[in-house]
Amino acid sequence: MDARFGMSGQRRRGGMRWWVLVLFAGYLGYYWLSHRHEASFTGRAQMVDTTMDQEVALGLQSFEQILEQSQVLRSGETVNDVREIARRLIDAGPKLEKYLVSTRGIVATTPWDKFEWEVAVIDSDQANAFCLPGGKMAVYTGILPIAQNDDALAIVMGHEIAHAVLRHGAERMAQQKLVQLGSVAAGMSTSDMDARQRQLLMAAIGVGTQYGLTLPFSRSHETEADHVGLMLAAAACFDPSASIGLWQRMGAEAAGNAPPEFMSTHPSSNKRIQRLQGWMDEANQIRAQFCENPQ
Repeated sequence: MDARFGMSGQRRRGGMRWWVLVLFAGYLGYYWLSHRHEASFTGRAQMVDTTMDQEVALGLQSFEQILEQSQVLRSGETVNDVREIARRLIDAGPKLEKYLVSTRGIVATTPWDKFEWEVAVIDSDQANAFCLPGGKMAVYTGILPIAQNDDALAIVMGHEIAHAVLRHGAERMAQQKLVQLGSVAAGMSTSDMDARQRQLLMAAIGVGTQYGLTLPFSRSHETEADHVGLMLAAAACFDPSASIGLWQRMGAEAAGNAPPEFMSTHPSSNKRIQRLQGWMDEANQIRAQFCENPQ
């Protein structure tokens, strides 16, 4: 009888196939190095495996689908105000980036010619806004009572624009591909294990990936967008200090409903406020650089 089989004729279960994980680790290193880019505005190393043309097409497709299912306001004072805020932020972007390149030695720049900017106002109680890859933006009217003024709304919109110009969507897609491949590799490496032991191990890997990689990665994007969005608003001559009151109101709005930070895709409101306060001197300096009479 084959030594690999017991008296029952069933194949004995073994341990981990470590060679599968070694191969995956090697591929992960190769993938990172071959798709490594420097983020604009910050100079941070990021992994992106899509082109801007692909991102623009995906953003446009998603935008059209959202608008088809939404009640879009076509005109009025609110629409005009939102469009004017967007215009100022978009105009400030290349100027701010040029300033950061000259003063901080950042090499990467945004391919501004690829962006097809458009902003819509959606009549909804949802307190939200977004900017998709390629520059398609929307502001939901539910955010307006929380923002209360143009300065705070510019902070919100600057944050969303920052997600787009920093290519966070493309980064998340690349990360998801590797997470899926890692799940396949983990499944292959544990295929000879006892079924119950394998189930527990795969569940632990899933939880570890979620709380140790995916959620922290998302929170880091939110923090980066907070920072760059604050600088964009300041360069567009909005008052960066409005960000503090905004997040105090956002925190009050979410009180009792927000999950613990380690379970969330976003940092807590208190942590965001602390970081914004730490960036305030920098934001005020940028505002003074770009605006004739900052108040």
